[in-house]
Amino acid sequence: MSAPDYAIEVENLEKVYAASGKMPEKRALQSISLKIPRGSIFGLLGPNGAGKSTFINILAGLVTKTSGTARIWDMDIDQHPRASRAAIGVVNQEITMDPFFTPEEALELQAGFYGVPKGQRRTLEILDAVGLADKRDAYVRQLSGGMKRRLMIAKALVHRPPVLILDEPTAGVDVELRRSLWQYVRRLHDEGTTIILTTHYLEEAEELCDEIAIVNHGEIIACEPTPKLLARMDQRILKIQPREPLSAVPESLKHLDIRLLKSGELEIAYRNSETGIGRLLEQVREAGISVADLSTDQPKLEDVFVAMTTEAA
Repeated sequence: MSAPDYAIEVENLEKVYAASGKMPEKRALQSISLKIPRGSIFGLLGPNGAGKSTFINILAGLVTKTSGTARIWDMDIDQHPRASRAAIGVVNQEITMDPFFTPEEALELQAGFYGVPKGQRRTLEILDAVGLADKRDAYVRQLSGGMKRRLMIAKALVHRPPVLILDEPTAGVDVELRRSLWQYVRRLHDEGTTIILTTHYLEEAEELCDEIAIVNHGEIIACEPTPKLLARMDQRILKIQPREPLSAVPESLKHLDIRLLKSGELEIAYRNSETGIGRLLEQVREAGISVADLSTDQPKLEDVFVAMTTEAA
């Protein structure tokens, strides 16, 4: 069977938790429709309680959807539950494994759960890939937090899934390990694995993801290629370094959204769609300021995320 165009397709996916005791009915997902292209690194972002984990758990078979359809690797999760879920590997944010197993034993057991024949297992290869080959015989309880996180990724790879879901994979790890995990994610992607990433580190999504969906209150409020999503924020900051530091903002520039820094430099906030940088520089020169250097700051994904989730609240 040829590979599908989309690794995951969901249409009008809904999850409603029924009222229980004093707890009212909760609608965790509201008519989610999403197509995740095969071979992409896809970001799923949203505040706590937005519905990301519910979405992942439905795909993993841990939560039963209320309505809608979901397909993994072109297999409906209702019609082909075992085959569709065998097409994904899920790395949960919680570290869950037996502390008295060794990494080698943990991977062998996981491969057995998926029915991978002994002769087709890649335990040592996977341990080497995630940098744990030298810890193959150590007990899991002896591993550092970062090593345990890498072992979680290794467990999700034992059955060679074409789709890998990483739920907050770098939560609570140091910057060096985070960079190391990024490199490994890119390597998996280069080998053809479709990656779905949830993260609270917005710079992580900005650096890794081809496309990003933002989820808020169980709804998708945006789903676009990362550059297009960043372009939603039209505001720019123009930073000007005069040849002579300024002690005050010239009167002719006070109509602008301008700020004088302690260094004697100027910061001007502007909207690119309304005011071109050329016109701003012209006004600066007309005010008698000789420019030694200048720079512009582009919006960050964090700005987009905060603006959109606040707007949708």
